[in-house]
Amino acid sequence: MKPDTTRTKGFFADKNRAFWLLQGGGWAGYFFLRAFGGLANSMGINYILPALIVTATGFSLTLLMSAAYRRIIRMRPVFVWTLTLLVIVVASSVFSILEVWAHARFFNPEFRPEGVQFFGAILLDLSVLGAWSGLYYGINFYLMLSQQTEDMLKAQAQASQASLAMLRYQVNPHFLFNTLNSISTLVLLKDERANSMLSRLSSFLRYSLSEDPGTRVSLEQELAALKLYFDIERMRFEDRLQTSFDIEPGAEKVCIPSMILQPLAENAVKYAVTPQEEGASIMVSARRVGQDRVFIDVADTGPGLNAARPIFVDGTGVGLKNIRDRLAESYGDKASFMLADRPEGGVVARLDIPYDTNTGKLEEPSA
Repeated sequence: MKPDTTRTKGFFADKNRAFWLLQGGGWAGYFFLRAFGGLANSMGINYILPALIVTATGFSLTLLMSAAYRRIIRMRPVFVWTLTLLVIVVASSVFSILEVWAHARFFNPEFRPEGVQFFGAILLDLSVLGAWSGLYYGINFYLMLSQQTEDMLKAQAQASQASLAMLRYQVNPHFLFNTLNSISTLVLLKDERANSMLSRLSSFLRYSLSEDPGTRVSLEQELAALKLYFDIERMRFEDRLQTSFDIEPGAEKVCIPSMILQPLAENAVKYAVTPQEEGASIMVSARRVGQDRVFIDVADTGPGLNAARPIFVDGTGVGLKNIRDRLAESYGDKASFMLADRPEGGVVARLDIPYDTNTGKLEEPSA
């Protein structure tokens, strides 16, 4: 019956159309059953007219009932049930009176109903209008639940997008402070490298803020931003920072959440390059595993987890928590993150993600 919700799909996308189709179809079926039943019981063609009057009466009464129910349905349950029962009793009484009158007037003129006889059909009419009311409330409660579910999913999607944005925009403030401080020093020294460093920083920040947090970028784009970051840091550390990239052909096409490799690069610089006088090397690699997986590694030649990064053993580092949260938001349980010591020394951080080359909005992860 006529719903009060605002956006539903399928048959109920157009509420008025759905109501009139159900209303018209239901009462047309009622008329057919009454008329066919009368003819089958040898009541003759004269039974058609009272059946038509009864059907028109029921059709009109239920229109009035729907108008009342639209106001009742959002009340407290005790009022809904009480007022609904009252509406059904009153409507059934009117229905029964008109039905008996039509039967006496057009089918059996010899019958002269008096008093309580006008309520001779009330049990049948109570059943019909009770069933109609149950159908009305059932459909409306279904539509209201569907609307609430849709609103809840939209709210969850918005919260997810906000969470992704917050996580992605957690650019390390120490990196920005150190970079700006280095640029300031170069400017004071009138070093021409200041312009180059400022240009790289501008490009890096533009990339970090340009993409919608709910979209993916190719690994190739992500590596270009990572190289900008390393170029900026190399101006600070010079020969103490060595970088290399080993990307298997085809792996660069995989799409990943933008800036997800940034915390790994920052951690490698902070815990491998900075504390060692000789510096360290940072290696970024990517390779396909089978047809549907990709391993992306960020490794370094630093002192290792236990020596330099005890906070990361229990996974409470902000940067690594950022990565875990973003993977969970983007892939659910289809992706994983691992941090471990390398046998040859240093640390390796690995992203294990599905191989997908589709850019655009991230799909909702499977439960």
